[in-house]
Amino acid sequence: MSSQKFTDLPLIEPLQKAVAESGYTTPTPIQLQSIPHLLEGRDLLGCAQTGTGKTAAFALPMLQLLYKNHRRAEPKHPRALILSPTRELAIQIYDSFKTYGKHIRLKYSVIFGGVSQGPQTKELTAGVDVLIATPGRLLDLIEQKYVRLDKLEIFVLDEADRMLDMGFLPDIRKVVQLLPKQRQNLFFSATMPKDIKKLADSLLTEPVRVEVTPVSSTAEMIQQQVMYVDRSKKRDLLRTLLKDKAFQRVIVFTRTKHGANRVVETLMKNQIPAEAIHGNKSQNARQRALENLREGRIRVLVATDIAARGIDIDNVTHVINFELPHETESYVHRIGRTARAGTQGIAISFCDAEEKSFLFEIEKLIGKKVPVNADQPYHSEEVAKAQVMSKGKAKAIIEGRGERDGGGRGNGKIQKRRRFNPRKAPPKFEKKGASK
Repeated sequence: MSSQKFTDLPLIEPLQKAVAESGYTTPTPIQLQSIPHLLEGRDLLGCAQTGTGKTAAFALPMLQLLYKNHRRAEPKHPRALILSPTRELAIQIYDSFKTYGKHIRLKYSVIFGGVSQGPQTKELTAGVDVLIATPGRLLDLIEQKYVRLDKLEIFVLDEADRMLDMGFLPDIRKVVQLLPKQRQNLFFSATMPKDIKKLADSLLTEPVRVEVTPVSSTAEMIQQQVMYVDRSKKRDLLRTLLKDKAFQRVIVFTRTKHGANRVVETLMKNQIPAEAIHGNKSQNARQRALENLREGRIRVLVATDIAARGIDIDNVTHVINFELPHETESYVHRIGRTARAGTQGIAISFCDAEEKSFLFEIEKLIGKKVPVNADQPYHSEEVAKAQVMSKGKAKAIIEGRGERDGGGRGNGKIQKRRRFNPRKAPPKFEKKGASK
C-alpha cells in the first residue's frame, strides 16, 4: 500500500474534510491512480471490481469538477450520470455521493425500478447535479420525458461486465445515443470480454487505463478455509461457529431462496439475529436487511448469489459458504464481500460429499488449495476421503434432492405450502432425510 495520504491529493478542502470524517486517510491504489487524471478531465478505463475503493475513485473527482464548474442544475437535465447494474449498487453509490459531498451544495438522486416513480420524477423535475440510475428505469423516464441527457458533462458506466451478464447492453447503447459529443467518460469493469472491450473503445477517447486486483487473484487477500461436514450437520456447524463473538458481521451464502429462509429460521430460533436477502424479497425488505447489517441490528445476512456482487458493506468479518456454488466464479465474488479495501477477512466454506467437485473447480480457478479446518466438532473424515465425482453428476444429485431440502427445481408447490404455514408438519416423503 502506498505511503501517500488523501491530503497529498489535489482535492478541495470540503472534500478533504468529508474524507477525513469518514475515517479514511490512505487512498487505495485505484484512487491514487485515478483521481489526478480525472481531475484533469481525462477519460478513464478502470479494470476493477467492488471492494477496491473505486466508488470514491470516481465520486471525489466528479464532485470537485461539478463544484468548480458550478452551474445550476436545470430541471430534467442531470449534469452527471452513473449507470449501475443493480438497485443495491445504485443506492450504495448514491450514499457515497451524499457522504463525500456533504460539505458542497450539489443535488444527488438515485432512480431504479420496483418502486413508485413519483418521488424520483419529483427530484428530477427540480433538477439534480448527479443522477445514479439502473438502465431500465432510466430509459422508462427518458421515454416519459422526465430526463434529458443532452447537457450531460460526465458519464460513468459501472460494472460493465455485470451489465453484459444481465442483458443490459442494448439499453446502454440506447442511452449512449442520447449523450452529447462533448463529455467526460468513465468506464469500469472487473473483466474485459470482447463485447465489453468493443463498447469501451466506442465510448472512450484516449483513456487513462487503471488496472487493479484481477478477479482471479482477489481470493489471495482473504484467509480461506474449508470445513468437511455431512449435509445434515451444516446447520449445527453454523450455529456452533456463530457462538464465537469474533463473527461480528457475517454474510452466509446459500444456493436457493428457500434454503436461505430456512437458515434464517434456524438462527432466529437460536437467538442469533439474522435476515435473508434474495429475489423473492421486495426492494424495501432487501434494503432494510442491508441497513440492519450495516447498523449492527443483525449479525448475519443470509443471501443467494443475487447479493454476491454489487453489495458493498464495510467490515464484514466473515463470509460463510453454507453451500458451495455451482458456478465457480461465484465463489470469488461471494468471498469478496469481506476484506474490502485492504481490510482483513475470513471465508469459510462448508463442503459435503457431493460438493467436493465444486471445491476442486474452485481450487483450479484460484490456483491453490483451500486449507482444510478439521478443528471443528462436525468434521467428517468420510467426506474428506470421498471421491471427487464429475461436476455434472454432483449437480444432478444436488438438484435431485430438491423435494427433501426445498432447494431444487420442480418443487414450487411444496415451497408455497411451507411459506404459507411454516409450523405445519411437512409431508411424509419430505420429512424423511430432512435436516433439522
